[in-house]
Amino acid sequence: MTRLDGPSAINCPSCGAGLDILGGGRVVVQICSYCGTELDALNDYRALRKFTEMERPETPFSIGMQGIIDGVEYTIIGTLGMMERWRGMTWRWVDHQLYSPTHGYAWLTFENDHLIFTRRFRRPLNPSWMSTRWVETAEAPPVVFDGRERYKYYETVTSEITFAEGEFTWVPNIGDKATTVTAMSHKHMLGFSDTGREREVERSKYLPQDETFTSFGVVPEYMPGKVHPLQPYKAGKNDAFLRNSALVFCVLALVGMIFVKGTERRHVVLPPRTFQITELPQEVSFEITDTEKLSALSFQTDVDNSWAWLEVALYGPDGAPLFDAGREVGYYHGRDADGRWTEGSRRTTLLFRAEEAGQHTAEISVPEKGTWYGSAQEISRLSVSADQGRSSILWLGLCALLFGLFFVWRGAKPALHKRARWRGSDWTDED
Repeated sequence: MTRLDGPSAINCPSCGAGLDILGGGRVVVQICSYCGTELDALNDYRALRKFTEMERPETPFSIGMQGIIDGVEYTIIGTLGMMERWRGMTWRWVDHQLYSPTHGYAWLTFENDHLIFTRRFRRPLNPSWMSTRWVETAEAPPVVFDGRERYKYYETVTSEITFAEGEFTWVPNIGDKATTVTAMSHKHMLGFSDTGREREVERSKYLPQDETFTSFGVVPEYMPGKVHPLQPYKAGKNDAFLRNSALVFCVLALVGMIFVKGTERRHVVLPPRTFQITELPQEVSFEITDTEKLSALSFQTDVDNSWAWLEVALYGPDGAPLFDAGREVGYYHGRDADGRWTEGSRRTTLLFRAEEAGQHTAEISVPEKGTWYGSAQEISRLSVSADQGRSSILWLGLCALLFGLFFVWRGAKPALHKRARWRGSDWTDED
């Protein structure tokens, strides 16, 4: 039996409060918002029982509010407080039953400041049902199809009613539990719900948040912190431009590096000279003719599981000091459980730009040296050479790296968002 017509408002027989009747002919019970009395909508709103000490959930919506969803005007006719407990953790959300004279009944869910719209799903599925048994025995996440979308298993939820008020198309009881297996596509989520008395399939989707809040007369001040599983990726209006521009500049920087290195013309100004450590400190002189490009002092040692500290003082053609610099050179090797390994280098290079052409003098010394362990070979000789005509690609390399990282970050944002959507799935791959 359904209520085909009747009054638009009644007084609660328990507390006398005026209650609007909003929910259409399929409503079977109405729970008074003031005293919690359950009224039989099919029997002249006779009082059936009374719910007491119900904790009202936090929600910006209330019974009687009207708003537009997908071009259809819906009225909020009922509110359910819902809860899930699992391994000591608790999740809470609010389901608002909606009614439209032209489109029937639906749900507006307020969860972690997100708005979700849910309706019963009647399109054929293949397979037609996703059960908990299928999930528990499957080796890969179960999948169903509706002819248009592919839905992959997301999670299993056992929810419990903690609060109820308003009109409903069935009789809700505080403490009632239902198990819902969910599966998600790119845009929607299917819920295969089993209350123990009946089974039904519902489909949910993410709503345009500010637009929906405003439609129901709620100031859109809610700022969701976490990504909701159904939340679509929202690209900024300049995302594509910024991503593509970063790629262009990265390529230009790489081309610049290739060009600079290709036009480099090195010229040896000091052939390699080798000194015994006991002969240091030593002075070496060389002629610099190219002051537009970089020059280099290169050193090679025979350190073996040891290190040495080199100090270099460079003087210009007029004998004035240009700079003092230090370099540590060290080379280590060994074997462990993962095999042979090496670290460091026996070589080091000191780049500089000559201020004027002419003969330059480098004073070289090794004031400190040491070994790593007993079988190591301490430095015994040092080889030095110099060349000019080098080009620096450091800044171009840094630019290429930064623009490349920016391009990857911008390009990866949709993938990172998708990963965040699936982070809440309870599916785990077991070996």
